[in-house]
Amino acid sequence: MSFPISPVLAQAAAPQPAGGGMSMIIMMVVLFGLMYFMMIRPQAKRQKEHRALIAGLAKGDEVVTNGGIAGRVDEVGETFITVEIASNVKVKVQKGAVQQVLPKGSLKSV
Repeated sequence: MSFPISPVLAQAAAPQPAGGGMSMIIMMVVLFGLMYFMMIRPQAKRQKEHRALIAGLAKGDEVVTNGGIAGRVDEVGETFITVEIASNVKVKVQKGAVQQVLPKGSLKSV
């Protein structure tokens, strides 16, 4: 009985160069540095900007939430804010749900 796959003979592995371990460490450091400057640092910058935006919220600011609700801040609490989305219609949302602060008068033009 013959098998369609021919037998494979093992060969000895090629000898590794003497400085192979050091070049691997250098490559890992370069890769980590690239990941830091391309992914970690920009994300930390965005988080810092968002924390500053949340800390600067005040009554009368016009905001847009993550859900797309646009309104005027009516009350600012410790972790929640009250947003007036229409006359006499108020919604309580978490401060972290605020995506952006609009320039004054933006809601009148909508």
